[in-house]
Amino acid sequence: MSPPAQPATSNLNLPNGLTLLRLLLVPVFAVFLLADDGANPTYRYIAAVIFVVASATDYLDGYLARKNNQVTTFGKVADPIADKALTGVALIGLSLLAELPWWVTIIILFREIAVTIVRLVVIEDGVIPASRGGKAKTVSQMLAILMYLLPLTGWLLMVRTAVMALALVLTVATGIDYGSRAVAVRRRASLNREAFGADYREPR
Repeated sequence: MSPPAQPATSNLNLPNGLTLLRLLLVPVFAVFLLADDGANPTYRYIAAVIFVVASATDYLDGYLARKNNQVTTFGKVADPIADKALTGVALIGLSLLAELPWWVTIIILFREIAVTIVRLVVIEDGVIPASRGGKAKTVSQMLAILMYLLPLTGWLLMVRTAVMALALVLTVATGIDYGSRAVAVRRRASLNREAFGADYREPR
């Protein structure tokens, strides 16, 4: 006798609520970042606080979803969209204010979009787990963006440039690594289909 089917996880849960909150905070964050052409220190501090809160929900929603077995298809789709929206708006906003070179923003956003496309292409062939480098990339990006949001002066300007340079290096390196691992996953899946049939799927 087969075990009873598990009920589907409802989309109305706290992790998804946190993801939606992050999405809703993005335009609010943009307003404070760009207000007064970015010259008002008070607005910049508010933008920085919003960015920190939104970034914290990114960690918290994933943690709660896994802990409480509340992983949903909606969450899998909405979570990376919210992440890219927050990072993208921050980088584009800083470039619009002429505080961050456009080429830095373009490289980072190109990498994030490319990895998202690759992930969708190979999703049926297997899961590519997050690497330590990928996690370090995320932390360095968040820290660098936060430092650019704050109205820093003096030697701290050199520190934030160094942190952004590190984030940029990790962004490119992990993007290349992700691409190579995606090729390996695709090749392994192709060999398995040749050996076990066209309907073979990697165990999840």
